[in-house]
Amino acid sequence: MSTAMNFSSKTFKPRPPDKGAFPLDHFGECSAFKERFMECLRDSGYESGACRRRAMAYLECRMERQLMANEPLEKLGFKDLIDEKSEAKPEK
Repeated sequence: MSTAMNFSSKTFKPRPPDKGAFPLDHFGECSAFKERFMECLRDSGYESGACRRRAMAYLECRMERQLMANEPLEKLGFKDLIDEKSEAKPEK
């Protein structure tokens, strides 16, 4: 009386995740931004909130070089930093 499970009856079709999968930076085009972000994390005791500007710059670099899909920075959680930038510019 063997009750063997037959795993071959259903085929598994892998599906890439909606977000989070992107090409690696093989040529190191954004490594300077990454290093500055990592340095900030080490200096702040790994408090990521203190390094949000550097994280935003890193993501901008990746988007400019097509290493990730272009997304509005507001959608990535940087709306407050973008609002600060626009308020800091003097209007003429």
